[in-house]
Amino acid sequence: MSQVPAATRTLRVLRFLAGQPDPVPLDRIMRACELPRSTTYHLLNAMIEEGFVVHLTDEHRYGLGLAAFEIGSGYARQEPLQRLARRPLATLVDTVGHSAHLAVLHGREVLYVLEDRASGRPPLVTDVGVRLPAHLTASGRAILAGLPSSQVRALYSTAGDFVDRTGRGPRSLSALRTVLSDTRQRGYATEDGEVTDGLASVAVAVLDHNQHPVAAVAVTYPEDAADATLAEAVTATATQLTSRISGIR
Repeated sequence: MSQVPAATRTLRVLRFLAGQPDPVPLDRIMRACELPRSTTYHLLNAMIEEGFVVHLTDEHRYGLGLAAFEIGSGYARQEPLQRLARRPLATLVDTVGHSAHLAVLHGREVLYVLEDRASGRPPLVTDVGVRLPAHLTASGRAILAGLPSSQVRALYSTAGDFVDRTGRGPRSLSALRTVLSDTRQRGYATEDGEVTDGLASVAVAVLDHNQHPVAAVAVTYPEDAADATLAEAVTATATQLTSRISGIR
């Protein structure tokens, strides 16, 4: 048990480094993780030896090492998010009678990683492995609404970033910001005919332990089948997945 505090501090440092866009200096790690200089230095050296951290000597900065990437790759191979979501998604489809899917953000696109098709419903373009413009989809909007404004601005820095499918949807950063603001106020994202004419969607983000959006649960339905209970059902499913992923019971 005496090693548990050291393990906790090590994980705290790794989580901080994983959340940074670039390698960072020792002092910044100390402050962010609330650790003494000597403790931070020894932890970093231990992680360097194991390959989880690299020290950029010329820049006096520390970043994630190859071993951290390997762990991330292992996570992707095991597909724990999809495994956790499979049953709740099936239950959601049984509840609402419409097709549901799980998507993750990949650049300016959403990648659909899991889908459960409702019987007798129209075919969708959101099959597993399909990528669609994030700013047009309910799933993408649910995730983007939970990101820092600076990250959204970096993703959508030019007019060419705003592709369209049906002639509808935001065409500028200011228009997208309005959509995302509305999403945050409602607590869920929507799209209506912006991906496929005649179909609409509602989505809610799935959050990790840092309250960072890692995915989104969505239901797609015919425009004339809108139901106020859809958002409630999707929210309940996303909340369930958030609890499972973040370790909250």
